[in-house]
Amino acid sequence: MPEFKDSTLANIKEKQNITVGLDIGTSKICALVASIDEDTKNLKILGIGIAESEGLNRGVVVNIEKTTKAIRSVIEQAEQQSGVKISEVTIGIAGDHIESILSRGIITISNPTNEISQSDVDRLLDESRKINISADRRILHVIPQDFIIDGQDGIVDPVGMSGIRLESNVHIITGLSTAIQNITRCVDRAGLTIKKLVLEPLASAQAILSDEEKEVGVALVDIGGGTTDIAIFRDNIIRHTSVFGIAGNQVTTDLQQGLGITLNNAEKVKKEYGHTYQPSIRHDEIIMIPGIQGRKPHEISKNLLCQILQPRMQEIFEIIKSEIQYSGYLNKLGAGIVITGGTTLLRGTDELAQDVMGLPVRIGIPSGITYAGLAPEIENPIYSTAVGLALFGINENNSNTIKEEQTQNSQKYEQKDIQKDDLNKKEAPYKLPPEPPTYKSPKFDTHVINKEEQKQNKTLNKIKDFLKQL
Repeated sequence: MPEFKDSTLANIKEKQNITVGLDIGTSKICALVASIDEDTKNLKILGIGIAESEGLNRGVVVNIEKTTKAIRSVIEQAEQQSGVKISEVTIGIAGDHIESILSRGIITISNPTNEISQSDVDRLLDESRKINISADRRILHVIPQDFIIDGQDGIVDPVGMSGIRLESNVHIITGLSTAIQNITRCVDRAGLTIKKLVLEPLASAQAILSDEEKEVGVALVDIGGGTTDIAIFRDNIIRHTSVFGIAGNQVTTDLQQGLGITLNNAEKVKKEYGHTYQPSIRHDEIIMIPGIQGRKPHEISKNLLCQILQPRMQEIFEIIKSEIQYSGYLNKLGAGIVITGGTTLLRGTDELAQDVMGLPVRIGIPSGITYAGLAPEIENPIYSTAVGLALFGINENNSNTIKEEQTQNSQKYEQKDIQKDDLNKKEAPYKLPPEPPTYKSPKFDTHVINKEEQKQNKTLNKIKDFLKQL
């Protein structure tokens, strides 16, 4: 757990649940220190550290030294602002190596009362992990979709119910072992301990989606620098996840090639003047583009700039629509689409998304909980993942406390059962049946990844045709 640097703050440590979210992204690395005030239940933002990321490509570490240095930098900034010594962090992971599959687990309930406990649910989820995946992959999350008790399906929470046979359909998220090892190695070299590793779209959803949106159906789309992450919710349950490697950096590269300027200047022009939906441009204006090595700057109109940016953004939203349609939930999203991430700050992005996907779209910022402290600073899509990771860390603290209490109660209950069995000299009435064959669904996102190169070439051809007309 993070420790307080200042002894004067030690008195409030017991009242505040300190957590640190570390968002290690392709374009930026962000550390956010937060706590839950036990009196007001507000999430208090204590400190923020942010720095450019140079050691990642499409969410995967490609330079350990640069990544480690950036992590140390943001941690020092966050410590300086918060007055908290950071030793433990909840980190996010993304990248086009992420894959999702469906599986099913089954156990029997053998206690004398046949009452299902939390330990039975945990045992079922552990059983669901026993699937055949390649040796180079690692399971990140096992998320139950629903539970089935003695053939009765559609059960959301089985704890406290009676039954003999407990089953569950689960959503399993896996990642490449080497990619996970490299990101954890960077955190270790920065002198930190990893509390939990979380898929980034799940963290972003924690920060910006409401329970009502998750209930009626919503797709969260996080468009970062290197990857675009998708998480679909329905009936308050995560139904589908996907990650693909086309995002904001490709937009910047298109601008660099189209205007013949440096990558840094292209990023500045994109952020200051970028517009992605031409019909929404009300007043055209002339933009001065800096020249290279003392060459004279040249002029370009906002409309022409939009003609370079819009094709790539349109391609991204077409891939997103294709992925949602493949999941089977395109017509089941009553709350539409929520887009977040730094790329969504480009003007007209929400209007373009709504035009392409034919669903209501809003830009998501951290919400759904009362904030205090540095709250105005985090009201920005670029902080969605970091805030969500901090919330995951707080929830993990609470769940660990609950599990400890449940484990103690379970041990007491088991001791009573053992004594009772010794007196009656009876064996448990039910035996574990043979394990059924594991069901696996096809991978969700491979069909999108295979089309990326073809669509990139199509977009570049559009840009070349446009440049010929100038």
